[in-house]
Amino acid sequence: FDTHKAEIDTALANQKKGSKLWYRNMALAFQYGFDLITDSDQFNNTGYTAEQIEASKIIKYAAVTESDAESRLIIKVATENAAEVLAPINETQKLAFDYYIDEINYAGVKYTIINYAPDRLQLNLTIKIDPKVIDTSGTKILMSATDVGTKPVETALAEFMKELPFDGKLVLNALIDKLQSVEGVVNPILNAASTSWIDVNTQGYGSMQSIYGEVLPVAGYFTWSLDNVEYKTVISYVV
Repeated sequence: FDTHKAEIDTALANQKKGSKLWYRNMALAFQYGFDLITDSDQFNNTGYTAEQIEASKIIKYAAVTESDAESRLIIKVATENAAEVLAPINETQKLAFDYYIDEINYAGVKYTIINYAPDRLQLNLTIKIDPKVIDTSGTKILMSATDVGTKPVETALAEFMKELPFDGKLVLNALIDKLQSVEGVVNPILNAASTSWIDVNTQGYGSMQSIYGEVLPVAGYFTWSLDNVEYKTVISYVV
């Protein structure tokens, strides 16, 4: 009964028009290249295949929150590129999406759509290792045929970033816990963490800002790199 009630409550919340969850669902339901049925918030899919309909749904991630500063909804969206990495939709798609949201929007509801490139994340880590398991380059010593060249700390970091929910907080303690669970890691030390995001006025990235404890990405998601000099994550291995 409790499970059934929870399912009914979820269904009702999804159907409550004008709610934050409704706006999120409507963002995910957007179909690029399709028109709405007259006087409706549903798309006209007559004559199209299931594959065409699915391919038109370019918004793969969406989150809707209320602004702390004013009565306004913040709608964050993202798609996936060919490598299945989160990315903003392009300008032409954004124009169509803006028009769609304006069509279905409830009168008087103010909103802002955020379709930014990902926030940059930069980390500086010192990893104390068990040298019997991981060498000082960070490579796993005992490897199977599929593990050749594996650097388990880097793998765990990549997994952690991929597991972050869209528009979810990055909690630094949770990151340390993830690295602590890696076999061969004795003590992971986070020396510094910082982030930067798109400045609406310049359309470029602002300066790096230190992270204390946790941070919510402005774009809804992060990018990180072991190579890009502008926001390179540095991992040092010590015994």
